[in-house]
Amino acid sequence: MMIHEITEKVGAKKGRKRIGRGEGSGHGGTSTKGHKGAKSRAGWVSRPSYAGGATPFSRRFPKRGFSNFGFGTAFHIINLKAIEQYFNDGDTVDAASLAKKSLIPNADLPLKVLAEGELTKKVKIHAVKFSAQARAKVEKAGATITEIALPDPAAQWKAKRGTVKKAKAEAKAAGGKSEKKSKK
Repeated sequence: MMIHEITEKVGAKKGRKRIGRGEGSGHGGTSTKGHKGAKSRAGWVSRPSYAGGATPFSRRFPKRGFSNFGFGTAFHIINLKAIEQYFNDGDTVDAASLAKKSLIPNADLPLKVLAEGELTKKVKIHAVKFSAQARAKVEKAGATITEIALPDPAAQWKAKRGTVKKAKAEAKAAGGKSEKKSKK
């Protein structure tokens, strides 16, 4: 008898290990989980950054410097080839119309036009920014450019803060502080 004849009869798949079924199973006692500790307990899950009680990696090093990442302005980008493909002569191209045609996810962010592709149609484009090449191609095609002013986030924050302060002042003037209910 040869080994390949035995494996044909037995099968290639090994039975799964059944743990926690008593000493007679061969996997009793600690059920293959070793002795004590968090890893032997049910429900223990390791975080990717877990270092076994050592100081976490992110706390081992000093934090220095500054990042301007949070102060950047995000834009929806559209190329001239998409405008050429999806719009006709006389159409208005703005964030709302692009979102309606599913060319951008929504109209929440300002729009920037880039120069990839050619434009032959006379459309009206409303955007916050245009690349220099895109501006030249749009003017060459005879289309109309309307540059929208980018809202200043600091001014928006100050306006919102001012309205909150005004609302609080008005509520205070009108006796807005609710009187505490007396217990009977």
